[in-house]
Amino acid sequence: MTEPNKVLATFRVNGEPIEVAFAPHKTLLEVLREEMTLTGTKHGCELGECGACTVQIDGTPVLSCLVLAVDAVGKDVRTVEGLAGGADLSPLQDCMADLGGAQCGYCTPGVLMAADALLRENRNPTRDEIKEALAGNLCRCTGYLKIFEAIELAAARMRGEDAQPSKESIYGA
Repeated sequence: MTEPNKVLATFRVNGEPIEVAFAPHKTLLEVLREEMTLTGTKHGCELGECGACTVQIDGTPVLSCLVLAVDAVGKDVRTVEGLAGGADLSPLQDCMADLGGAQCGYCTPGVLMAADALLRENRNPTRDEIKEALAGNLCRCTGYLKIFEAIELAAARMRGEDAQPSKESIYGA
């Protein structure tokens, strides 16, 4: 039995069905964080301008602060918590950590979700394609270079290459 004025729905989040009750005016961001306790997705501007709340719906990156939760029912929702395989980080997460692509880390979940969607569709993106894919994700700490390098390195590793970061990537030029 649900409380009055609440919707009871089953979501498929990170491959698992999750039943949750929520007010119909709640955004997907609010339901993920407050009802499902998936706090990797960050509250940022809540205006669709910063990208901190980026998740994937049916493989497409979306700003969860602009999506009503009721509109995501019956769709495949993937959050940053769904990137890792158990205790093992994804190649993208490893490269972001190794190359210092995350500094304060607040934008990192959204960047990871946008980059993951790009790499699923394009295994060998150019720097310009990476920039375009991340155009909606703001980062105030890194200057983006380490993020771009991490995505390039992850793409190479995901293609099966024995790619290593350059000394400039690790130590700075």
